Amino acid sequence: MKSLIKNCVDLIFILINAPLLILYFVICLVFGKSNGVFSAFAQFYSMLPGQLGNYARANFYRFVMQNCHPRVVVSFATLFSQQKTSIGSGVYIGPQCNIGACIIEKDCLLGSGVHVLSGKGQHNFDDLDTPIREQGGTFSQVTIGEDSWIGNGSIITANIGKKCIIGAGSVVTKDIPDYSIAVGNPAKVIRQRQ
Repeated sequence: MKSLIKNCVDLIFILINAPLLILYFVICLVFGKSNGVFSAFAQFYSMLPGQLGNYARANFYRFVMQNCHPRVVVSFATLFSQQKTSIGSGVYIGPQCNIGACIIEKDCLLGSGVHVLSGKGQHNFDDLDTPIREQGGTFSQVTIGEDSWIGNGSIITANIGKKCIIGAGSVVTKDIPDYSIAVGNPAKVIRQRQ
Protein backbone atom coordinates (compact mmCIF):
# COMPACT_ATOMS: atom_id res chain seq x y z
CA MET A 1 0.00 0.00 0.00
CA LYS A 2 2.81 2.41 0.92
CA SER A 3 4.53 1.72 -2.42
CA LEU A 4 1.29 2.43 -4.28
CA ILE A 5 0.89 5.77 -2.51
CA LYS A 6 4.50 6.74 -3.33
CA ASN A 7 3.95 5.83 -6.98
CA CYS A 8 0.79 7.95 -7.08
CA VAL A 9 2.64 10.91 -5.54
CA ASP A 10 5.42 10.45 -8.12
CA LEU A 11 2.88 10.50 -10.93
CA ILE A 12 1.25 13.66 -9.57
CA PHE A 13 4.60 15.46 -9.41
CA ILE A 14 5.56 14.28 -12.88
CA LEU A 15 2.35 15.90 -14.12
CA ILE A 16 3.00 19.07 -12.09
CA ASN A 17 6.57 19.25 -13.46
CA ALA A 18 5.51 18.48 -17.05
CA PRO A 19 5.25 22.12 -18.24
CA LEU A 20 8.70 22.99 -16.89
CA LEU A 21 10.20 19.76 -18.21
CA ILE A 22 8.80 20.52 -21.66
CA LEU A 23 10.18 24.08 -21.44
CA TYR A 24 13.57 22.71 -20.36
CA PHE A 25 13.77 20.29 -23.29
CA VAL A 26 12.58 22.93 -25.79
CA ILE A 27 15.27 25.36 -24.59
CA CYS A 28 17.85 22.56 -24.87
CA LEU A 29 16.70 21.84 -28.44
CA VAL A 30 16.88 25.50 -29.47
CA PHE A 31 20.06 26.56 -27.68
CA GLY A 32 21.76 23.21 -27.17
CA LYS A 33 22.09 21.14 -24.04
CA SER A 34 24.36 22.97 -21.64
CA ASN A 35 25.17 23.17 -17.96
CA GLY A 36 23.98 26.79 -18.06
CA VAL A 37 20.41 25.76 -18.91
CA PHE A 38 20.58 22.94 -16.36
CA SER A 39 21.91 25.31 -13.65
CA ALA A 40 19.16 27.87 -14.30
CA PHE A 41 16.43 25.27 -13.79
CA ALA A 42 18.28 23.80 -10.78
CA GLN A 43 18.36 27.27 -9.19
CA PHE A 44 14.62 27.66 -9.70
CA TYR A 45 13.84 24.24 -8.23
CA SER A 46 16.20 24.80 -5.29
CA MET A 47 13.93 27.55 -3.97
CA LEU A 48 10.77 25.45 -3.64
CA PRO A 49 10.20 24.98 0.11
CA GLY A 50 9.21 22.01 2.23
CA GLN A 51 8.31 18.44 1.36
CA LEU A 52 6.57 19.55 -1.82
CA GLY A 53 9.86 21.07 -2.97
CA ASN A 54 11.66 17.80 -2.20
CA TYR A 55 9.20 15.85 -4.37
CA ALA A 56 9.34 18.42 -7.18
CA ARG A 57 13.17 18.40 -7.24
CA ALA A 58 13.46 14.61 -7.21
CA ASN A 59 10.94 14.28 -10.02
CA PHE A 60 12.62 16.98 -12.12
CA TYR A 61 16.18 15.69 -11.68
CA ARG A 62 15.24 12.11 -12.56
CA PHE A 63 14.52 13.31 -16.11
CA VAL A 64 17.40 15.74 -16.64
CA MET A 65 20.45 14.39 -14.78
CA GLN A 66 22.73 11.61 -15.91
CA ASN A 67 20.87 9.47 -13.38
CA CYS A 68 18.66 10.27 -10.40
CA HIS A 69 16.60 7.72 -8.50
CA PRO A 70 13.08 8.93 -7.66
CA ARG A 71 13.55 8.02 -3.97
CA VAL A 72 15.99 10.79 -3.00
CA VAL A 73 15.71 13.90 -0.87
CA VAL A 74 17.30 17.06 -2.23
CA SER A 75 16.69 19.75 0.38
CA PHE A 76 15.92 23.46 0.08
CA ALA A 77 18.52 25.76 -1.53
CA THR A 78 20.72 22.92 -2.78
CA LEU A 79 22.27 23.80 -6.13
CA PHE A 80 23.53 21.51 -8.88
CA SER A 81 25.93 22.98 -11.43
CA GLN A 82 26.61 19.97 -13.68
CA GLN A 83 24.15 17.74 -15.47
CA LYS A 84 26.74 14.96 -15.35
CA THR A 85 25.55 13.92 -11.91
CA SER A 86 24.21 10.59 -10.70
CA ILE A 87 22.26 10.09 -7.47
CA GLY A 88 21.38 6.63 -6.16
CA SER A 89 18.34 5.47 -4.19
CA GLY A 90 17.88 6.50 -0.58
CA VAL A 91 20.25 9.50 -0.82
CA TYR A 92 19.64 12.49 1.46
CA ILE A 93 21.22 15.82 0.51
CA GLY A 94 20.81 18.48 3.18
CA PRO A 95 19.93 22.15 2.70
CA GLN A 96 22.27 24.66 1.03
CA CYS A 97 24.62 22.17 -0.60
CA ASN A 98 26.48 22.95 -3.82
CA ILE A 99 26.98 19.88 -5.99
CA GLY A 100 29.17 19.61 -9.12
CA ALA A 101 29.74 16.61 -11.39
CA CYS A 102 29.60 13.57 -9.15
CA ILE A 103 28.27 10.11 -8.50
CA ILE A 104 26.51 9.80 -5.15
CA GLU A 105 25.85 6.13 -4.61
CA LYS A 106 22.84 4.72 -2.75
CA ASP A 107 22.01 5.47 0.89
CA CYS A 108 24.46 8.37 1.30
CA LEU A 109 23.81 11.25 3.68
CA LEU A 110 25.16 14.74 2.95
CA GLY A 111 24.71 17.25 5.76
CA SER A 112 23.90 20.92 5.33
CA GLY A 113 26.26 23.16 3.37
CA VAL A 114 28.33 20.36 1.82
CA HIS A 115 30.20 21.33 -1.36
CA VAL A 116 31.09 18.58 -3.82
CA LEU A 117 33.37 20.06 -6.47
CA SER A 118 33.90 18.62 -9.94
CA GLY A 119 37.36 17.32 -9.03
CA LYS A 120 40.56 19.13 -8.09
CA GLY A 121 41.52 20.53 -11.49
CA GLN A 122 38.74 23.01 -12.22
CA HIS A 123 41.13 25.95 -12.52
CA ASN A 124 44.54 26.08 -14.14
CA PHE A 125 46.83 28.78 -12.75
CA ASP A 126 50.31 28.15 -14.22
CA ASP A 127 50.38 31.13 -16.64
CA LEU A 128 51.06 34.31 -14.64
CA ASP A 129 50.28 36.53 -17.65
CA THR A 130 46.73 35.16 -18.12
CA PRO A 131 43.93 35.71 -15.60
CA ILE A 132 43.04 32.48 -13.78
CA ARG A 133 39.42 32.74 -14.97
CA GLU A 134 40.67 32.48 -18.58
CA GLN A 135 43.05 29.54 -18.10
CA GLY A 136 40.39 26.84 -18.14
CA GLY A 137 40.52 23.61 -16.23
CA THR A 138 39.39 20.01 -16.14
CA PHE A 139 36.10 18.85 -14.67
CA SER A 140 35.85 15.27 -13.40
CA GLN A 141 33.18 13.24 -11.64
CA VAL A 142 33.82 12.71 -7.95
CA THR A 143 32.38 9.49 -6.47
CA ILE A 144 30.89 9.20 -3.00
CA GLY A 145 30.56 5.52 -2.19
CA GLU A 146 27.37 3.90 -0.95
CA ASP A 147 26.18 4.40 2.62
CA SER A 148 28.68 7.19 3.35
CA TRP A 149 27.95 10.15 5.59
CA ILE A 150 29.40 13.58 4.84
CA GLY A 151 29.20 16.00 7.79
CA ASN A 152 27.94 19.58 7.62
CA GLY A 153 30.11 22.12 5.82
CA SER A 154 32.51 19.63 4.27
CA ILE A 155 34.24 20.29 0.94
CA ILE A 156 34.81 17.27 -1.29
CA THR A 157 37.26 17.34 -4.22
CA ALA A 158 38.29 13.66 -4.30
CA ASN A 159 36.61 10.25 -4.23
CA ILE A 160 35.18 8.78 -1.03
CA GLY A 161 34.85 5.02 -0.61
CA LYS A 162 31.81 3.14 0.57
CA LYS A 163 30.55 3.26 4.16
CA CYS A 164 32.80 6.20 5.08
CA ILE A 165 32.21 8.98 7.59
CA ILE A 166 33.62 12.44 6.85
CA GLY A 167 33.62 14.76 9.86
CA ALA A 168 31.87 18.12 9.74
CA GLY A 169 33.95 20.88 8.18
CA SER A 170 36.46 18.48 6.61
CA VAL A 171 38.19 19.22 3.30
CA VAL A 172 38.74 16.03 1.29
CA THR A 173 41.60 16.56 -1.19
CA LYS A 174 42.77 12.93 -1.54
CA ASP A 175 40.80 9.74 -2.13
CA ILE A 176 39.41 8.17 1.05
CA PRO A 177 39.38 4.34 1.14
CA ASP A 178 36.29 2.25 1.98
CA TYR A 179 35.13 2.05 5.62
CA SER A 180 37.21 5.06 6.72
CA ILE A 181 36.47 7.81 9.20
CA ALA A 182 38.25 10.99 8.08
CA VAL A 183 38.34 14.47 9.60
CA GLY A 184 40.20 17.75 9.27
CA ASN A 185 41.63 20.13 6.71
CA PRO A 186 42.99 18.41 4.75
CA ALA A 187 40.98 15.34 5.78
CA LYS A 188 43.00 12.49 7.21
CA VAL A 189 41.81 8.98 8.02
CA ILE A 190 41.72 8.58 11.79
CA ARG A 191 40.39 5.04 11.90
CA GLN A 192 38.60 2.26 10.00
CA ARG A 193 35.02 1.19 10.65
CA GLN A 194 35.73 -2.52 10.14
